[in-house]
Amino acid sequence: MTSLRTILIAGVGAALIGGLAAVAQDREPAERQLLVDLAYALGEAHALRQVCQGPTDQYWRERMMMVSQTEAADAEFDGRMSSAFNRGYAARSAQHPTCSIESRRDELAVVRKGEGLARRLATVERPVKRMGPDDPDAIGENPDSAEGDGAPR
Repeated sequence: MTSLRTILIAGVGAALIGGLAAVAQDREPAERQLLVDLAYALGEAHALRQVCQGPTDQYWRERMMMVSQTEAADAEFDGRMSSAFNRGYAARSAQHPTCSIESRRDELAVVRKGEGLARRLATVERPVKRMGPDDPDAIGENPDSAEGDGAPR
C-alpha cells in the first residue's frame, strides 16, 4: 500500500506542476471551478496526510501554495482557492481525527480525485498567438521588419 500511495502522490504532484505551469491568470469559468475543486481536494489530502504524518507535515499545503503562485490569480480568486482548501481540510479533519486504515484509504481516494482534476487542467487547449516572422498578422508589427513602416507603435 505504501508504494501505491507514493506513486499516486508523486503523480498528482507532477500533474499539478506540469499541467498548471503552462497558463496563469486567463482561465475560463469552468477551468476556475476545476482549480477550486482541486484546492478542496488538496485541503482534504492535507488533512488526511497530517493525521498520520503529524502536524508538521506540509506536503499538500506546499503543493497548494505552488498552485496559488503558478496561477498568479487576483486576490478574489486566490481567496476562493484558499477557502476551498480550508473547507476540504476542515471536512476531512472532522471525519478522521486519528490515523486509521480508513483515513489512509480515503487519502488515496482523494489523491486519485486530485490527480484526475490536475490531468483535466493539464489537457486544456488554448489558442496560441503566433509571434514569429511567418505570422501573417505580425507584418508591420515588428519594428525591425522591412515590411513595416518602422514607426514606433
